[in-house]
Amino acid sequence: MSSVTTGYEHIAVDEGGVPIIGGTTMKVVELVAERTAYGWSPEELHFQHPYLTLGQIHSALAYYWDHVRELDQDVEHRLQHIEQIRQAAGPSPLVARLKAKGLR
Repeated sequence: MSSVTTGYEHIAVDEGGVPIIGGTTMKVVELVAERTAYGWSPEELHFQHPYLTLGQIHSALAYYWDHVRELDQDVEHRLQHIEQIRQAAGPSPLVARLKAKGLR
């Protein structure tokens, strides 16, 4: 996989234009999503991803804050894509069975 370096020591942009933590497959947006969803500090992110250094994590967070609009749009696009897939898949057979048994 080819990538382009950025002005951020640990951040590269992959072939698809997605910012990643250099030397890993971790997308900046994925790390930020975990921080947002769980309220994790950089130290907790490091605990959850011990293969990342605190420097890499802080660099990813700095990249996010300097590109917040672009990355928030990426997150919104990903959520819309997930919703389209969910709608296309239709109702879950498990949920239907649970409803039939009065359990949901």
